Amino acid sequence: MGSSQSHEDGIIDSDCEEEEEEAEEQYDDALGDHQKSGSSSGTHKGLDEIDAKLKSLKLKYSSYQQQGNPNLKNPVKLLLHIGGDTPKAKWVIYEKLTSYNFVKTAKTNGNEDELDSAGWVLEVGSKVRVRVSTEMQMKMFGDQRRVDFVNKAVWALKFLSDYEYRNFVTLFQNCLFENAYGMEASEENKVKVYGKEFIGWVKPEVADDSMWEDAKDLSTDSAPLKGNRGSIEEFEEAANGGVQSLALGALDNSFLVNDIGVHVYRNLNRGINGKGICVKYDGGGNASNLTLKKTLLMRAETNIMLMSPANKGKPNATGLKQVDIETGKIVTEWKFEKDGSDITMRDITNDTKGSQLDPSESTFLGLNDKILCQWDIRDKKGMVQDIATSGSPVLHWTQGHQFSRGTNFQCFASTGDGSIVVGSLDGKIRLYSKDSMRQAKTAFPGLGSPITQVDVTYDGKWVLGTTDTYLILICTLFTDKDGKTKTGFTGRMGNRIPAPRLLKLTPLDSHLAGNDNKFHGGHFSWVTESGNQERHVVATVGKFSVVWDFQQVKNTSHGCYRNQQGLKSCYCYKIVLKDESIVESRFMHDKYAGSDLPEAPLIVATPLKVSSISLSGSGR
Repeated sequence: MGSSQSHEDGIIDSDCEEEEEEAEEQYDDALGDHQKSGSSSGTHKGLDEIDAKLKSLKLKYSSYQQQGNPNLKNPVKLLLHIGGDTPKAKWVIYEKLTSYNFVKTAKTNGNEDELDSAGWVLEVGSKVRVRVSTEMQMKMFGDQRRVDFVNKAVWALKFLSDYEYRNFVTLFQNCLFENAYGMEASEENKVKVYGKEFIGWVKPEVADDSMWEDAKDLSTDSAPLKGNRGSIEEFEEAANGGVQSLALGALDNSFLVNDIGVHVYRNLNRGINGKGICVKYDGGGNASNLTLKKTLLMRAETNIMLMSPANKGKPNATGLKQVDIETGKIVTEWKFEKDGSDITMRDITNDTKGSQLDPSESTFLGLNDKILCQWDIRDKKGMVQDIATSGSPVLHWTQGHQFSRGTNFQCFASTGDGSIVVGSLDGKIRLYSKDSMRQAKTAFPGLGSPITQVDVTYDGKWVLGTTDTYLILICTLFTDKDGKTKTGFTGRMGNRIPAPRLLKLTPLDSHLAGNDNKFHGGHFSWVTESGNQERHVVATVGKFSVVWDFQQVKNTSHGCYRNQQGLKSCYCYKIVLKDESIVESRFMHDKYAGSDLPEAPLIVATPLKVSSISLSGSGR
């Protein structure tokens, strides 16, 4: 994968390079004349003036485009990427000159268009027809007047002028907004969707980036992370098949869960190593019908909670199993209940980032579409339930809130002090203080894609949301009216809210990831002590584990952010490629980082294998 990005970086068009350069010079002259005299005129008048100027100049690119069709509108060169990530990979001209158009489609007789759904569609020549969405993985190269995207293959559009490029980007972003929110991309509607406080999310150029600048890495890291250069695979072991979940421990052991039981691994500075121990369900029985939704370590990592969906294909569970690692048995099968009625949970997590290390821990958090609560596994009567002679005991509801309107909660995570971040189906990310689950202190607007996973740094300063097509990194820091720096978990952030950063795959890597190319499981590296900083972000896409340098992403002067319109997107990462789809990728606890390798090993689990990978530096 190390070469894939370099094949995308530049397109050289030797056959028309000189013609385009001369055309661009004349265009820039016209634009310069407009800028000198345009300050006192209205916007529409200014555009009319520049259009008239360009027509009168009879630019060379115009005559070039008219050789094939004198009435060609929205002229563009269409290129196709071939060769994947092999040494022979290259761009080829698919159509030397064609045109693009944004077309609005609609449902007919209750049937949708052959595309995924009705809305704005991008058409290029006779070959490309794709619904405008984040699934296109559109990447923009302002300095090259070019955009790349995915539509069954990897394509590039090369524009004949700076003006044509900027016009396309604006149209694309407006169509993307309307497809996502079902309303025209007017300033009024953008404020309606995002709110006045988040004007920086609508217009990143006016956003307050001071918090990002304060977080800038003290090092001078300007080299991008590319491919899997520098990664060292220390261990790769067979995982007994059917791996469904990875539960990393911070103490002596970590655990892989499959349909036979819980397999115990020893934690080492270079990764995890199988101990040959398997805690089988029911002390020897088989639970092949168990499909895990979530695993959770508790009580100094001597107990593991296993939550499975109540119905196949459905996300919610009616209860969970508590496995005692030391005895090798399921000690309790717990049931979710509130006010005497059965309820279901979509997700569970520990009270805090490090509470699984506490031997006296008895509580954990639960979430479904409209409930956020805390459960206690201690029996109210002070007796341990015997599952052989009694029905499933009921978990004790200690605190929580059921929202009257559907909030469509999907996932959540906790900070070091017990504050909670929640991701929703509508893309919103809410921050709750450790003192209250009733009302969010801060609610970040969605960008049009459901949040499927969230994580948060130990100190609560940074939140990571996973969507199918990108990760969103949010800074929660703000300065209150007294000049104090706080996080959005402890107070309302006001109107100086930093714009987020997006972490994306290049169109080529997204295409190479295969059909199952949706992001899942975005996480920060694992820290449980105040003052220690997370170093990386990892997420899984098909057969790829993708790793970003956290400091590099935060660096406002990072090369990825130059010549971008809209929210800043980072495309610099390392890829670890496996030969089958990856179940989960997580960094071990920070305590397992060595002096020669400052980051703890990355653990990658597939259905058949588990690998421990050490990242040697940041690819500098």
